[in-house]
Amino acid sequence: MARPRIVIVGAGFAGFTAARHLAKLSRGGAEIVIINPTDYFLYLPLLPEVATGLLEPRRVTVSINAALPGVRLILGEVDGFDLDGRTVSYTDPEGGAGRIGYHRLVIAAGSVNKLLPVPGLTEHAHGFRGVDEALYLRDHITRQIEMAAGASSDAECTARCTFVVVGAGYTGTEVAAQGVLYTKDLAKPWSGLHGRPRWLLVETADRVLPSLDHRLADAADEVLRRRGVEVLTGTSVQEATADGVRLSTGEFVPTRSLIWCVGVRPDPLVEHLGLETREGRLVVDEFLTVPGYPDVYAIGDAAAVPDLTMPGRLTGMTAQHAVRHGVTAARNIAASYGRGRRRPYKHHDLGFVVDLGGLDSAANPLRVPIKGLPAKVVTRGYHLLSMPGNRVRVASDWLLDSILGRQGVQLGLIRGEAVPLDSEKPET
Repeated sequence: MARPRIVIVGAGFAGFTAARHLAKLSRGGAEIVIINPTDYFLYLPLLPEVATGLLEPRRVTVSINAALPGVRLILGEVDGFDLDGRTVSYTDPEGGAGRIGYHRLVIAAGSVNKLLPVPGLTEHAHGFRGVDEALYLRDHITRQIEMAAGASSDAECTARCTFVVVGAGYTGTEVAAQGVLYTKDLAKPWSGLHGRPRWLLVETADRVLPSLDHRLADAADEVLRRRGVEVLTGTSVQEATADGVRLSTGEFVPTRSLIWCVGVRPDPLVEHLGLETREGRLVVDEFLTVPGYPDVYAIGDAAAVPDLTMPGRLTGMTAQHAVRHGVTAARNIAASYGRGRRRPYKHHDLGFVVDLGGLDSAANPLRVPIKGLPAKVVTRGYHLLSMPGNRVRVASDWLLDSILGRQGVQLGLIRGEAVPLDSEKPET
């Protein structure tokens, strides 16, 4: 019998975890292949700390080749599937076309920016889904403060010191909470800028963190307002221009910085499969297999996984679910080769953590809500345990920041046109 080949599309939380567990379960008995645009796994939850100068970018990227020995990495963007012929086609970073066959396929394509039909949005907003976007945003924020110091008018200074974050979910809340601390540090060399940086957090719901327990939301809201962030709930952006944004309240806010953190949607690659979808996600059964194709699995944000703890609903598009999807898919694939038995995906909520910068966090481990320094300890401990690598480096950066503070300099590595707000850009 030919050595089984298991192809995994995507190396986000779901795909990376599936590959790691399959490598352990197969013990070399199967060829495991990952197709991914980059050679690293990105630890997305710490991306706000890259954007605000707390962590260096390589800290949140883990080498796939180093972390997954024995797993073959193909650099490329998947652009087609032949499920009947059991092949996947892709384009490599230099434009070359490739095709590979499989015995088992795991679709873990992830998610992309969720855009809304707002005039001027794609031209003037900054996305937040990858290292390049985080690096550009860090340079952009730093540049705006530095240029504000030499602005030719008070109006220009005000606009450059104003930062509008849209979306008060995990990412938006953390970006606003940590961003206000970053700009405060950046403004220190110029006495005329003290107190000038202004941060607005815009959310259509009636509170921040609308998907979480209200006690966590209240704790985060308290920290944001204490730091001077203007939390505008029940509000949306109606128009974006080069000079500012118009809100649904009618107010026009002069700004050079519109940071888009509204949310995500499944990678458009799923739509091209021609299979049944739900809420844009590929329909799978409780064993994570695609109906009609028992050798094809879909996991993570790209999959409409039924939530067995809440009948009729789907599991959320979170890293916590993606990791568990990966473990379950790996075990079920092993079971399809006679190793163990397959099991349905069923989860139990372990709680959530939100890092608000400084000594503040909000968390509910095992559904016990805590805030402040105890939550900070839990939050950072959770991240260090969850990261598949770079733990010492991340902890070192945190320690150095607490002693020396962060460095506010531009790197100039990423230009704005290289990181447009594009819903077709996949998570890596």
